[in-house]
Amino acid sequence: MNVLAIDQGTSSTKALVVAEGGEVLGESSAAVNPRPGPGGAVEQDPQELLESIVAAGRGALDAAGAGVEAVGIANQGETVLRWDRDSGMPFGPALSWQDRRAVTVTRELADRADRLTEITGLPVDPYFAAPKMAWLRREGGEEGVVTTVDAWLNQRLTGAFVTDAATASRTLLLDLESTTWSEEACAAFGLDPAGQPAVVDCDAAVGKTEAFGASLPVTGLVVDQQAALFAESCFEAGEAKCTYGTGAFILATVGEQVARSRSRLAACVAWRLDGTTTYCLDGQVYSAGSAVSWLRELELIAGPEDLDRVGGDSGPGDVVFVPSLAGLGAPFWAPEARGGWLGLSLSTRRDDLVRALIWGIAAQVAALARAMGDDAGQPLERLRVDGGLTRSGALMQAQADLLQAPVELYPAAEATALGAGALARLGAGAAGTPAEAVGDWSPAAVYEPRMAPDEAQERLARWDAAARALVELARDER
Repeated sequence: MNVLAIDQGTSSTKALVVAEGGEVLGESSAAVNPRPGPGGAVEQDPQELLESIVAAGRGALDAAGAGVEAVGIANQGETVLRWDRDSGMPFGPALSWQDRRAVTVTRELADRADRLTEITGLPVDPYFAAPKMAWLRREGGEEGVVTTVDAWLNQRLTGAFVTDAATASRTLLLDLESTTWSEEACAAFGLDPAGQPAVVDCDAAVGKTEAFGASLPVTGLVVDQQAALFAESCFEAGEAKCTYGTGAFILATVGEQVARSRSRLAACVAWRLDGTTTYCLDGQVYSAGSAVSWLRELELIAGPEDLDRVGGDSGPGDVVFVPSLAGLGAPFWAPEARGGWLGLSLSTRRDDLVRALIWGIAAQVAALARAMGDDAGQPLERLRVDGGLTRSGALMQAQADLLQAPVELYPAAEATALGAGALARLGAGAAGTPAEAVGDWSPAAVYEPRMAPDEAQERLARWDAAARALVELARDER
């Protein structure tokens, strides 16, 4: 059966019509425009998000010239908004997952942070949804409900007030063991659990939508990074992927036992299928593609295609870059941290700065991968990768070198959408197992480590020291 697979992302919405064998019959995209503002603000227009889904979905159907029997939707996770349940009208803009203004909320909860992490698996950080929800309630008022944006989109598309278990696990409100809303966590943030949507399986049939023309069942819902984890067949414990988009997000499957991290990683739901929950660990590089866009704005490169030409000719060099342009996630959880080049001298040139950015992104991902290995008791054997920045061979080779493990390039550009489509196929009963829903695939390329282990360790130690220096500087200035 054909499915319509939609990835509603930070800067665009992408839609694919996918045949049963995984062939993409048609695709389309629609841009959305996050709006940065002062004080760490990043906002989005909810109506633009909804219209982008409709436009991209209809465009993909037109391009395919073929019908579909089900819809799967992936969402951007920690983005939130306040809205009216009866009319569906938003009370203002949505707060993007990148918005950092809720740091005021997280500081107030410092004495309860360990307990909230015990319940939810997540560190108390403004990256996650609940701090932004609490901030929005304080600043915007008590009228309406405050939810992750997917609940609003789901209601507008199908009439169902629901969120999937994977997305719910990104809120800081979900009891990780029971996958139900925690009254204690909700109370800590001043939120009413009764005002939150029903938590459903990722392969649940939640309703029908006529947004794309004929009435179609929506049978797959999932948060974006877990969608890619699913598409890349990371079904067994210890299998991991990293998506290089606006940020770079590395997830490792843990299995059906509740994930707990000793390394201060986020622990969350990978997916819940037919009532059975699979867990994962998650690490974040908040600025990856956005850091490359920043280089372009500084006129150091013309675009991402310049990364390899300008910065890919030799090894990492003496300059170290920490890509904390929007704060640092695991294991530092320092939203106030800012990025920096360290090791500059009068001989530093443009190519040194670009090269340092390539290796800085790779170093942060490698550090997170090592933390996942420490939690699991054994290092990751390989890393599967997807996203726009995987087109940089220099970045992928640096990743393999610092990780000291093969990096396998996913063969399709839209892993997140394909994961949502595979879940829709499961939910529609067209596949019996996750492996059957995803289908067979082989890496488009494999990058093997070329760097000696001792050098990789030294490079990671230098990067870690630079990151910790920037964290301390930011905290001293607070």
